[in-house]
Amino acid sequence: MNTKYIDLISQTFDFPQEEFKLENKTLEFHDIDLMQLVEDYGTPLKFTYLPQISNNIQRAKGWFKKAIKNNKYKGKYNYCYCTKSSHFKHVLDEALKNDIHIETSSAFDIDIVESLKAEGKITNDTYIISNGFKRAQYVTNIARLINDGHKNAIPIIDNYEEIDLLSEEIKGKFNIGIRIASEEEPKFEFYTSRLGVGYKNIVPFYKNQIQDNKKVKLKMLHFFINTGIRDNAYYWNELAKCLKVYTSLKKICPSLDSLNIGGGFPIKNSLAFDFDYEYMIDEIINQIKLACESEDVAVPHIFTEFGSFTVGESGGAIYEVLYQKQQNDREKWNMINSSFITTLPDTWAINKRFIMLPINRWHESYERVLLGGLTCDSDDYYNSEQHMNAIYLPKYNKEKPLYIGFFNTGAYQETIGGFGGLQHCLIPSPKHILINKDADGNISTKLFAEQQKSEDLLKILGYDGQ
Repeated sequence: MNTKYIDLISQTFDFPQEEFKLENKTLEFHDIDLMQLVEDYGTPLKFTYLPQISNNIQRAKGWFKKAIKNNKYKGKYNYCYCTKSSHFKHVLDEALKNDIHIETSSAFDIDIVESLKAEGKITNDTYIISNGFKRAQYVTNIARLINDGHKNAIPIIDNYEEIDLLSEEIKGKFNIGIRIASEEEPKFEFYTSRLGVGYKNIVPFYKNQIQDNKKVKLKMLHFFINTGIRDNAYYWNELAKCLKVYTSLKKICPSLDSLNIGGGFPIKNSLAFDFDYEYMIDEIINQIKLACESEDVAVPHIFTEFGSFTVGESGGAIYEVLYQKQQNDREKWNMINSSFITTLPDTWAINKRFIMLPINRWHESYERVLLGGLTCDSDDYYNSEQHMNAIYLPKYNKEKPLYIGFFNTGAYQETIGGFGGLQHCLIPSPKHILINKDADGNISTKLFAEQQKSEDLLKILGYDGQ
């Protein structure tokens, strides 16, 4: 009778998978011995597997290269990293090994860009695509970057006032893009994105503010929808509307030569994940080419801004099950030694699901459980997996510690959770380590941040005696 946890996974999914396998009856992630991490660093623990950042960038570059070749597409492709997914220096350092460009979304992003320039990590040839609503400091920082010689900085115009604001501070001519305010899926609470300029208003906006403006040159049209790149009627319909705007604009604006299709590639969130990236990219390139050919305009260079796709699959978190509470005849609560609200806030805020697997005890019997965090908040729980209607884990045994891992958590969790700051119920941020792999496949680890101490939090709260 197959009643062990390994049997459940093997019968439900194709296992092992590229990044997950069992070695000595415990889980490995990209050949990383996770139990060894637990023994070396303890739990709760967060980690970043840096090589996966480069892996995903190179995968995407390869798909676009193939699609461009297959479709005999005349434009070039530029990969931009969306910094808001993770601003950490170790992330940018790894990503920039791959000849990429940067997308920014706020004023302090420009300070990061300038720091990276000072280190020689990026140059004036690196595209800096600046999105977002631009308050005064953001405008000033963009202007400083351009005035210092970064001609490949392209602010993306979000509203009708930004051209004038930028013109006041930028010396000489500069390039811009315009963001399309896409129409949202019918299930959204609003019809049109708050970001950008409406489809019907873009050509009149160009004619009124840009066409005769000798200081400004329009180079890029920016397109992005909140649901990301998906193979559904909504995405293809919005892309078709975008291409109609592009071709109309191109006919009256010779300087327009680039189309930014944003980001939004999904990342693996269960062992059953299946997304045909190669097909999607090939079809996007095909649709762009067909639209331009039908209107007899040159195809644009393609830009993307992948954030979660770049860094998401590099991250993970490991917890220990501290205790099991049987609250009624049906519900067993496994209490972890941390908090979901503070360490994986997307599970609480937007009900996001990550891959969750035990690290050890795979060859023991399993049970259905709920997972609870340490805070006194009723919302601090994780109760279901996307691939099944419940969580199943090896049976709790207080004599045998059980460790569980959440994987592909590398995008947004640290910044949304407030890295280094106050956490809900003053639950400390866990220890964080960086994991690398050399050319010979040898894995090395480095402590990035210790677990927060009480004095760290008390100082923030004003209890430091000053």
